[in-house]
Amino acid sequence: MLKVWGRRSSFNVQKVMWLIGELDLAHEQIDAGGSAGGLDAPAFLAMNPHGRIPVIKDGDAVVWESHAILRYLAARHGAGRFWSDDPVTRAAVDGWMDWSQTALQPDFLTGVFWGLYRTPEAKRNWPAINAALARCARDFEKLDRLLEGRSFLLGESLSLADITAGTSLYRYFELEIDRPSLPQVERWYRTLQGRDAYRTHIMIPFGELFGRLDY
Repeated sequence: MLKVWGRRSSFNVQKVMWLIGELDLAHEQIDAGGSAGGLDAPAFLAMNPHGRIPVIKDGDAVVWESHAILRYLAARHGAGRFWSDDPVTRAAVDGWMDWSQTALQPDFLTGVFWGLYRTPEAKRNWPAINAALARCARDFEKLDRLLEGRSFLLGESLSLADITAGTSLYRYFELEIDRPSLPQVERWYRTLQGRDAYRTHIMIPFGELFGRLDY
């Protein structure tokens, strides 16, 4: 059986669990990181020398880093869904996956969610937070334009591009922040909310993280 190490409140673990839910894979989730600890245990470091979650074990295969895990699961279990066998189609998915990891996630998760929500009020750096909010607005406006006339980011089918970018939406729309008008993103978000795997693995209350700088 597929085994997944990580905590449910971890943003990167949530991406992986969402895809596992979409693929309807039997799995065992093992709490690791945060209050569960275990990341410095020799057995865990033997799987991931970086000591970070998520990590999966699928038969003899051990895979770490969330986007590597997503590509692995889609390739091995997706039968061409989510991550195409066609290199041209796959490259478009890869481009938006990498953009999500190098632009959207730092701007939102690090700049806004960590800077505003997870940082105690007395320690908040408001110039940095406001700059991150502005970058997030531009990021989501790009997605809004991309979604014009289509159900998902790259067409009419859910792909890994949606999973990597869409994981941000629940927290983004739940935070008490100013947001630009995003009609297409809001429509896309409603579509994702209609999926069982999204509701189960992404729409997880995050109040336990408020004002906490540790994991």
